[in-house]
Amino acid sequence: MSDKSTPMITVPTAFAAAAITRNGLAGRQWVAKLPAVVEALCTQWQVCIDGDVMHGYLSLAIPVRRGGEVCVLKIAWQDASTRDEAAALAAWGGRGAVRLLAVEPSVGAMLLERLDATRSLADVAIAEAVVIAGRLLRQLAIPAPTGFRALSRVAEELAQQLPTRWEQAGRPMSQRLLDQACELARHLGPATDTLLVNYDLHYADVLASRRAPWLVIDPKVVAGDPAFGIAQLLWRRLEEIQTQGGLDYHFDLLLEAAALDAARARAWTLVRCIDYWLWGTSVGLTDDPARCKIITDWLAPTL
Repeated sequence: MSDKSTPMITVPTAFAAAAITRNGLAGRQWVAKLPAVVEALCTQWQVCIDGDVMHGYLSLAIPVRRGGEVCVLKIAWQDASTRDEAAALAAWGGRGAVRLLAVEPSVGAMLLERLDATRSLADVAIAEAVVIAGRLLRQLAIPAPTGFRALSRVAEELAQQLPTRWEQAGRPMSQRLLDQACELARHLGPATDTLLVNYDLHYADVLASRRAPWLVIDPKVVAGDPAFGIAQLLWRRLEEIQTQGGLDYHFDLLLEAAALDAARARAWTLVRCIDYWLWGTSVGLTDDPARCKIITDWLAPTL
């Protein structure tokens, strides 16, 4: 029995500060409730805490144990990007992704199998990592169950919103490049596929496992084209890509591994880079917008 005067966890200071900065009073209230929510979940799922609290951008991950089974209790701030994570993991059923063991949607919590957090694709040579990530992207591209955000709608919103965001961000790229991204979004959206796509699959979110060599965690999903999910595999580790074969070489590796159409992959990647470039500029990032510029300079002449 725990001492009720002492929380079971302490929310990491950096995570709490970021949540409050992003979400204001609502973020502050959410952070304040997290220790009690975690304690209630431990009781509900009959687990005990088994390690230090970890965190990403939007979620806490707490190692727990259920009898002899090691797991992770994950609780995330609920927004459009995190709302469908449990449903996606349930749809995949552990094939290519971490296995979902239990879910409590009322608080955005999941109980997951525990993978090896000390080994990710971020530590694998870039050419090999690109191939592994591409194969996982294709493996996860199953027919999307009903209820997921449609990429066609996302593309329509991007085409409408990018010009305003461009003005608000101080016009960081040329009008011509912005117009090209908007036109591509308008063209691609109506013809998009309806497969489940993890559009935030990147090297640090692919962990080693005993059950499979590599499994995906922390998916952000839409129903659409798998090609929508590759841009971040280029802007992440871009410097390694440039020095160890170049964008053409690694892009071709990715296309082959994920079985993607080259034209659609290039088009969606340009749209994603403009979107991320504007977001990064709006929140004060410097390195990632510069990486997006390099990629769009490489892509634009081919579209």
